[in-house]
Amino acid sequence: MEKNTSCFFSNSSPNLVITCFVAFITIILVRFLYVIYRTGKPLNKRTPQQTLSTLIVLGSGGHTAEMINLLLVLQKDRFTPRFYIAAATDNMSLQKARVFENSLVDSGAKGISAEFMQIYRSREVGQSYVTSVWTTLVATAHALWLMIKIRPQVILCNGPGTCIPLCVIAFIFKVVGIRWSSIFYVESIARVKRLSLSGLLLYKLQIADQFFVQWPQLQRKYPRARYVGCLM
Repeated sequence: MEKNTSCFFSNSSPNLVITCFVAFITIILVRFLYVIYRTGKPLNKRTPQQTLSTLIVLGSGGHTAEMINLLLVLQKDRFTPRFYIAAATDNMSLQKARVFENSLVDSGAKGISAEFMQIYRSREVGQSYVTSVWTTLVATAHALWLMIKIRPQVILCNGPGTCIPLCVIAFIFKVVGIRWSSIFYVESIARVKRLSLSGLLLYKLQIADQFFVQWPQLQRKYPRARYVGCLM
C-alpha cells in the first residue's frame, strides 16, 4: 500500500508542476492582453483634489528644453510630487529642472515637491556593443530599483533613450499588478517625417498610453498617434 501511494505521488508531481506552470503562463497572458486593451483608455475617474506622482524623464540637447515647455502648462498642483530623472552623464538637464522648480517657488506656488535623480545609460555614444552588454544589465537593474522606489502614477517622456527601460519596467509593473503608470510620450519637434528610435519602440510595442506628435504627416504615418501641433 505504501509503495502504491509513493508511486502515485511520484507520478503526479511532474503533472502538478506542469499544470501550475501552464496556469501561471495563462494568467500572465490574460493580464498582458488586458493591459494592451486598456492602454490608452481613460482610467477610473479620480477626484479633482487627488494628486498624481509624476516621473519626468529628461534628456540632453533639446529634449529638456521641450520638456520644460510642456511643464509650463502642466497642472503643478495636480501632478505632484514630481521626480526628475536624467542620465548620469548629463550634467545640464537636472540643473535646468531645478531652476524651473525654483521659479515655481519664487512665483508663490504652493505644495511644490520635487526630487532629482540620475540613471545609468545603457550605452554611451561610441561604446562598443560587447561592453554595452554589461552596462545595459547595470542600467536595467538601476532603472528597476528607481521604479520600485518611485512607483509613479504618471510618466512623461519625449525621446531620450533613458526612458525606454523605465517605460518597459512600468509596463511590466502593469502586467503583474504592482502599479498602473500612465505613460505619456511626446515626440520631439525635430522629428518631422520619422519617429525617433525611442518613439518607434514605444509606439510599436504599444507601451505608451498616449502618444503625441507635433507634425501632421507623422500622425498620418502613425495613426495611433495624436497630433497636438508645435509645442515649442
